Amino acid sequence: MMPTLETPRLTLSPFSFDDAPAVQKLAGDFTIADTTATIPHPYPDGAAESWIASSASLWLVQQTLALAIRRKEDRALLGAISLFAILPEHRAELGYWIGRPFWGKGYASEAGHAILEFGFTELKLTRIHAEHLARNPASGRVMEKLGFTQEGVLRQHAIKWGKPEDKVCRGILRGEWQKINQTVR
Repeated sequence: MMPTLETPRLTLSPFSFDDAPAVQKLAGDFTIADTTATIPHPYPDGAAESWIASSASLWLVQQTLALAIRRKEDRALLGAISLFAILPEHRAELGYWIGRPFWGKGYASEAGHAILEFGFTELKLTRIHAEHLARNPASGRVMEKLGFTQEGVLRQHAIKWGKPEDKVCRGILRGEWQKINQTVR
């Protein structure tokens, strides 16, 4: 069964098929697709339903944990956060997107703290890494707030809209995460 994680303002929970229209609308915004590696634009009909269906089966084999980011006060869908390419008790990659109407409110960082805690404590991961396009410094700032260290730049590693893009690689180790959380508490 997929977990549900709670933060002061958010609930991170499994997606349902009822979420598909909101996923298509939010993720289908060009500004979201423009700064993410795999979200298409335009967002095709049926893609949200297919993605939601696959997320449950990928969690069954502990390969991907994809959760909806919902605001507690009204259950509004704000975006998605995931740990994917999970190698149990070793590593995973963090991915996330927040719908444009909800940018600048700290939701990605808040959700990120919760999923890192789950990854390091429940999945017993040693390392969590993430990448962002170099031209998306806002995503890099989220990772910095979570304690990620920049590990390098993969020059012209991605192709977006037919053009080569640099990717910034960041990572955090369980020991680093534990130190940050001891300091905060």
